[in-house]
Amino acid sequence: MKAKQVFFSVLLFGTAGLLLFMYLQAWVEEHHAVTTGKIQKQSANQNSEVHIPEDLKKKGGNLLDLGRPTRVLRKSSHSQRENRAPGSSTETNQGAKIRVFQKPILMYWPLATQPLNKSSVQDNKWKKAEATQEKRRSFLREFCKKYGGVNDPKSNLFHIVSRIYVEDKHKILYCEVPKAGCSNWKRILMVLNGLASSAYNISHDTVHYGKHLKTLDSFDLKGVHMRLNTYTKAVFVRDPMERLVSAFRDKFEHPNSYYHPVFGKAIIKKYRPNATAKALNNGSGVKFKEFAYYLLDAQRPVGMDIHWERVSKLCYPCLINYDFVGKFETLEEDANYFLQLIGAPKELKFPNFKDRHSSDERTSAHVVRQYLKDLSAAERQLIYNFYHLDYLMFNYTTPHL
Repeated sequence: MKAKQVFFSVLLFGTAGLLLFMYLQAWVEEHHAVTTGKIQKQSANQNSEVHIPEDLKKKGGNLLDLGRPTRVLRKSSHSQRENRAPGSSTETNQGAKIRVFQKPILMYWPLATQPLNKSSVQDNKWKKAEATQEKRRSFLREFCKKYGGVNDPKSNLFHIVSRIYVEDKHKILYCEVPKAGCSNWKRILMVLNGLASSAYNISHDTVHYGKHLKTLDSFDLKGVHMRLNTYTKAVFVRDPMERLVSAFRDKFEHPNSYYHPVFGKAIIKKYRPNATAKALNNGSGVKFKEFAYYLLDAQRPVGMDIHWERVSKLCYPCLINYDFVGKFETLEEDANYFLQLIGAPKELKFPNFKDRHSSDERTSAHVVRQYLKDLSAAERQLIYNFYHLDYLMFNYTTPHL
């Protein structure tokens, strides 16, 4: 009799434990799904305007405590392998990568910068580029120190590094900023990787859709940490207003099977009174003023896009501490100096051709002014406010407002 009581007690206890475990597992999964959904929604919409309050601009201030450790989700070894092919991760219909996470670990931000190896630069003609580079790095470092950073250190580590391309042979990390020479930079990375013999015979589609290059988020956590702390990290930026106009011209003034139906139709529907049925149907003919309305709208009908997203949200400059800061305005000189620094083959030069729409005039300050004429002074100021951090971080002068 006692044996039966013991048996039933053990059975009852085991059943209760199993039910409790199943409940906790379901709760954890539901909680993680809700959290992930919030992150994805925030990343997709990016609706909040960023600005530095006037009091902080006057006296400085700590916008973000970068001295404390950050909890970063650890990616399990079986979710993504160290050397898997780029783009091979499972994706949902919305394009969000499915990841399996383990126990959070600590990350300390900002990352330390790596001293540039100047031993391979023998020519004195690079002295000016060297001095310019030191000024840019120092300016960005002081800006981040003064304001305590401008990025959320609680962001998922794999999201933070998702725009960074990896070239292992020369130990390079390049953060992609669209409309700032990124297509030709990807060509250079392909040549350095041994995937092509020349940057001049790689097509646009091969560069952007061939999936030949790895991004840093395709590696496991150990691989991400090692590369962030030992590789040379580079970012190339551009005057925000020029970059915005360049993106508009590229995506909306030429036939485009993605941007017209996805963005164009939504923009015309919301911001064009009495739009024709044809415009509503194909999304072509978006005006720059309508595009500006979309950009500044806190309730955008369609989310943000990397081609006009702020660099502060693409590359996290105050967290990652880039070793090299190039600018589109001096792209060829900066890029070739960088190639010297990383010991690239001497015959490899940065290509200077226009990737697409080569017959169009390049987007310059003069071209930008023509587009800004369609906006009121208040609207121009709002666009400047939207890109305020990018202007400050990279020491760009105030545009024509």
